[in-house]
Amino acid sequence: MESTTEYPESNTNVALSNTLQGNWRPLLYAGIVLSVIGLIAIVAPFLTGISIAMLVGALLVVGGLFHFVGAFKGQGWAGFVWQILLGAIGVVAGLVILFNPLFGLLTLTLVVIGYLFASGVVEILMGYRLRGEKNWFWSVVSGVLGIALAVLLWSGFPSTALWAVGLLFGINLLLTGTSMVAIALGGRTADEPTESGQVAGAGGV
Repeated sequence: MESTTEYPESNTNVALSNTLQGNWRPLLYAGIVLSVIGLIAIVAPFLTGISIAMLVGALLVVGGLFHFVGAFKGQGWAGFVWQILLGAIGVVAGLVILFNPLFGLLTLTLVVIGYLFASGVVEILMGYRLRGEKNWFWSVVSGVLGIALAVLLWSGFPSTALWAVGLLFGINLLLTGTSMVAIALGGRTADEPTESGQVAGAGGV
């Protein structure tokens, strides 16, 4: 009796592969757009950083207003005062950033520095715990680089705020877009033999 055992994970991978082969063009276009935006952000990091700061300010204002709406729709409940307080903090913080985006950019730079340092420490500790495993040292290397970048940004602060957020944002978009383009082209390559086979089959009828 032949085995009829199915492997869901394998079937899922095949389904995903087939989906990519049939829809690689939108992924390619999206990757190109992200790459172009990333390059623009890298070329103009200060303007990019200011734009991000203003976007954060606008989101804080909108979030604060939603807190107000939620509070007044549920008057009488225990969290009413706290909702009003959170709404006021969000609106005030958002307006401060919108009217002074450079201040928001400075704050975002401090957040980035803190993130790089904290994530670097975690990666070093993780690599130390995984020592003996294959390629464990790459986690330590990544952590050391993260901490070094955090120290570099901190040592030059506040002048580093003029380029750090925008530059890092642009690099991230460029890497993401490039990887999407590579994946899309891989799907296109895998799809070409299938398309060729269909044409050959049609001609042989």
